[in-house]
Amino acid sequence: MKLAIVTQFPRDPEFPYGGVEAVSVNLVRGLCAFDDLSIDVVTLDKNSKTTDTYEWEGARIHRLPRKTDNELLNAISTGKTAISHYLDKLSPDIVHAHDTYGIMTCDITLPKVFTVHGFIYGDTILSNKKLPWLRSKLWKYIETRGWSKQPHIISISPYVRERVSQFSKAVIHDIDNPISSSFFDLQRQNSSNVIFSAAVISPRKNTLNLIYAVERLLDQGINVELRLAGSVSNPQYGELVEQAIVQHDLTDNVKLLGRITTAEIQKHLTESSIFALVSYEENSPMGIEEAMAAGVPVITSNMCGMPYMVKDGESGFLVNPSDVKDIARRMMLILDDDHLKTRMQECAKQIARDRFHPDVVARKTYNVYKDILASD
Repeated sequence: MKLAIVTQFPRDPEFPYGGVEAVSVNLVRGLCAFDDLSIDVVTLDKNSKTTDTYEWEGARIHRLPRKTDNELLNAISTGKTAISHYLDKLSPDIVHAHDTYGIMTCDITLPKVFTVHGFIYGDTILSNKKLPWLRSKLWKYIETRGWSKQPHIISISPYVRERVSQFSKAVIHDIDNPISSSFFDLQRQNSSNVIFSAAVISPRKNTLNLIYAVERLLDQGINVELRLAGSVSNPQYGELVEQAIVQHDLTDNVKLLGRITTAEIQKHLTESSIFALVSYEENSPMGIEEAMAAGVPVITSNMCGMPYMVKDGESGFLVNPSDVKDIARRMMLILDDDHLKTRMQECAKQIARDRFHPDVVARKTYNVYKDILASD
């Protein structure tokens, strides 16, 4: 079976930027275990002047020049044309597109499946760019039109299924995102009161309320350290975060790590008692999956895709992301109860092993490919 995976793929697979790149690396690595698969990964790269093709762990990576930084124009114009022409050249048996690449492939006639990772029109509303509501409406039209043209869609969460099914009659396959198998092999240390979060600094990720929750713990005499890993996607919000740390005298207790490597994320997870992500909107965050695989209890929001990942009271806690008091109280429950912490660690690892291990996800995805080709 000749497979073309069309996605955003990092130049350095050990340093992916964002969930889509991480998923792509983990999925390709998992699928390379199937001897009857011939895998071509096609991606657009603004740093490529000409098409660059090379081997990586049994797959062929094709880096095509990306002609515009504008995501919208890339999806519906220059990028779409480049991807379509290249797929004609490769002539695969099946195409698996991810994220905006699904928009680029919605009109091709080859057998195909599209993994929906997120909703750009929702993210755009919270962006700091001009005319966010107008841009959001335009993105919603383009995204939903793309979904309606797909015969098969992979949903990474029931939350994604609920939203996509309103606009598409595609056959929807429920498959979680894969994470690196190395997260399952981490040896945890006797953790101190470290709370770790891996997400970009932005209003949607609700970074400030995590900081304020830590401040409440400190006021109650609980010495904790919050480590925030992630780049700043919203400069104005990033300034507010830095100001809050200084103004609330939290420089010794809140550490801004910036964007870090997978190996560094793993190190911080081994040292952490809690992984916290209290976003206002998420589909299926990789950070939660990685923390669970490492056996770290998770505190996350009780909305969108997150309740489908964490069992409240068993592998972590679900909280109201707007309620700083609730966030702090749930943190305190885990930090103060070693028995609860141990029970949550074991539960989280088992859920992750059953759902997020790359071998499990690759097998489910491979079976989708076979089903699609058998039905054509």
